[in-house]
Amino acid sequence: MVKRSLLFLMGLMAYICHGQVKDQPLDSISEQFIIMEGDSILQSAIPLDEVYIFGKLKFPSYEDKLRYYILRRKTLKVYPYAKLASERLTELNDRLAKIESKSRRKRYTKEVQRYIEGEFSDELKKLTRTEGQILVKLIYRQTGETAYSLVQELRSGWRAFWYNSTAKMFKISIKEEFHPESVLEDYQIEDILQRAFAENRLEPQKSALDYDYASLTNKWDTLDKKKN
Repeated sequence: MVKRSLLFLMGLMAYICHGQVKDQPLDSISEQFIIMEGDSILQSAIPLDEVYIFGKLKFPSYEDKLRYYILRRKTLKVYPYAKLASERLTELNDRLAKIESKSRRKRYTKEVQRYIEGEFSDELKKLTRTEGQILVKLIYRQTGETAYSLVQELRSGWRAFWYNSTAKMFKISIKEEFHPESVLEDYQIEDILQRAFAENRLEPQKSALDYDYASLTNKWDTLDKKKN
């Protein structure tokens, strides 16, 4: 039985070796190339999507665990609005770049304002204060600009001030930014998003900000270990 197994294994290895393509020079280039199925372009490497390996969630206390899961529920709820706002802003800027007339640009901007307000207003009225604040942070994540500066660009500075003052009445700052490298809650929001992207619960959209999630995770894990 062992002898048969060895013969089978040797035969299999011979078949695999026979099936491999021998190295052949390509002009004067000694580098090996890969031909992808259905792709006639020679490639020196196979591009792979970035994949994160997520560790098991651990919490110092039940209160911390509860706080995280409440934050997750709210983040998953408002992220689609931030993503949509980013897409609309990109569309607006692309369109404005093609309009030379100042009056037409102004008219088009007002039309987009009315459209966005009609698209968002009813749903946004249903958000709680904390959901609204998370949304403001995510808008900064997606656009690289605060909600205040976006309002200031699309409307007048006075209206931006008025919006901010009104938001303050409900303890929401539309000048809030997103800093997962220095604010624990912001990192937790990023962690929630990355896990949701991996699970296909949310459609990914690249952040406008420059940071690396894996590096952030290492940093916060190190800080947590030092604390404990």
